[in-house]
Amino acid sequence: MKTKVQISLDLTNLDEALATAEQAMKVGIDWLEAGTPLILAEGLRAIRGLRERFPNTPIVADLKTMDGGYLEAEMMAQAGATHVVVMARAHEETIKCVVKAGRDYGIGVMGDNLGYISMVDGAKRLEELGCGYIIHHIGYDERRGIAAAGKRPPNPLDELRQIVDAVSVPVQAVGGLSLEQAISTPSYGAPLVVIGAPLVIDSDRFAQASNDPMAVLKRICDEVHAYGDVPVKCESRA
Repeated sequence: MKTKVQISLDLTNLDEALATAEQAMKVGIDWLEAGTPLILAEGLRAIRGLRERFPNTPIVADLKTMDGGYLEAEMMAQAGATHVVVMARAHEETIKCVVKAGRDYGIGVMGDNLGYISMVDGAKRLEELGCGYIIHHIGYDERRGIAAAGKRPPNPLDELRQIVDAVSVPVQAVGGLSLEQAISTPSYGAPLVVIGAPLVIDSDRFAQASNDPMAVLKRICDEVHAYGDVPVKCESRA
């Protein structure tokens, strides 16, 4: 699978998200993600706004669905999303409902293992229930809380190879990665590189970073795209 770079628009204002996305597309971003803060702040307007501005770009709706799976996925698909996110800790019927909506509407279903007791088992469960992508995710609160206690927070790279080996669908790693770590994830077998807080989004304000985020993003896009193909056992179509 060809490597892809996805920017997570973890912002709370649609105009700012659109401006950030516009800049990101110019430096080589492949996929746009309507982050959870953006969806909470702007609702379906966020998805519609991104789709109107970027008619041919894949858009991930990071709903983190835990219930009402079919309806949530359906609403996002009808608004223009090409991918939705369901949690490994959701009931299996919820995951199955999201997968069914994915089939019915022709969108990709990404399963997120955040908070699962065994991250590897969570990834396996999501694939077994029909998810076409795995998000290996260490949460924002978890990282900050553990760091505040003076301990080393977990990093997605700790188990990324095990996650990739355990499933046959494309994997992406999310949560507290440095720039170099994000760029390195294809070498672990994860072709989908996600960029957001804290690299280009201020993770305390959930606003655009005050440095030059697009220079950082261009470097990431250039290096990730130069990596080439990453072997994936079963490449998702959506």
